[in-house]
Amino acid sequence: MTLTDILAELVAIPSLPGTPNDAITDAICAHLDRPGVTLHRLPTPEGRWNILASIGPTDVPGIMLSGHGDVVSAEGQQWSSDPFRLTAQGDRLVGRGTSDMKGFLAVMLHLVPDLLAMDLQRPVHLAISCDEEIGCQGVPHLIARLPDLIAPPLACIVGEPSDMAPVLAHKGKQTVEVTFAGRPGHSSDPARGQNAIYAAARFALRVEEMARLLREEGPFDDSFDPPCSTLQAGVIAGGTAVNIIPDRATVLIEARGIPDHPPEAVITDILADFPTGAAHRVLAAYPALRKAADPSLAHRLANRSGRQVVQAVSYGTEAGLFAAAGIPSVICGPGRIERAHRADEFIRADELNLCRKVLREEIVAMCGDVDAMLNSPVKPMI
Repeated sequence: MTLTDILAELVAIPSLPGTPNDAITDAICAHLDRPGVTLHRLPTPEGRWNILASIGPTDVPGIMLSGHGDVVSAEGQQWSSDPFRLTAQGDRLVGRGTSDMKGFLAVMLHLVPDLLAMDLQRPVHLAISCDEEIGCQGVPHLIARLPDLIAPPLACIVGEPSDMAPVLAHKGKQTVEVTFAGRPGHSSDPARGQNAIYAAARFALRVEEMARLLREEGPFDDSFDPPCSTLQAGVIAGGTAVNIIPDRATVLIEARGIPDHPPEAVITDILADFPTGAAHRVLAAYPALRKAADPSLAHRLANRSGRQVVQAVSYGTEAGLFAAAGIPSVICGPGRIERAHRADEFIRADELNLCRKVLREEIVAMCGDVDAMLNSPVKPMI
């Protein structure tokens, strides 16, 4: 199959987070289930699947390529074509997940025959997670299994769309639901009840105030844009009818923290500052990705791709979780983050080809008998 064929197959599966992912897992495993590949289909407590596939000796450290199989919904968006059918529009390959990040998955799967033909001295691991789009909820279960399955990897390349520019760092994130309890009553005498919406509204205004203080007072890290931790209220809900005093209201807040000011610290501050009658629960969280002590992998990838190393981005990825588990990680993948989650998401064939070239060259350098592998045939790409 060509790389485009594989991408079309993956795009055709509406693998939404938080839903059964057997279809996308089956499709990926069909490419991986062959002699020479050690394949693990790993269940999560939520009833979904992560995948770990290894080529080469698993008892020595190697390199990991990581991506997620889920995509965001296309509901409510105005697409010019079916979002779950790969459609060529000029030089664009349009479809949900093409940039984020089934393009990278397609490259990983298309490389498998090449990897099997190589005399790998170190392994190449393909890690494919579920439920990334709802707060990186699937990959912690995969990471927890790694010590039982493989030697600790030397490095991990997380293929989120970065236009093949290696990214060294990103912010951490925590999403929290805050619930306010009131006392119901008839709206004809509001003083007899306790309006939970008013408490939620005051809290939302306090979130706005704290967000302003973060912008003005920091702490700051000029690697990032914006250079500070951020806080916002994204959803507020409460009440059942206009003539009933609402006894419950919720606010969803999100903090994104620079590495030296983690999001949980931001959340702790805002909750400590708000009193009584509120309960909270964490819905999603992942740590920041700190710059690796040794940036040589990022610089090699930049040399191979012709891109500049990016010091930091404000969006988050699973790279922070891999790094927190002791696996040096860098973000580097085809496509652009600006296309993700939007109508008519797309990727270009030349971007996929560049990604394949860069990954193959890096695998040759890190994992193989260089002379033998540089002379091995290269599979056609698109």
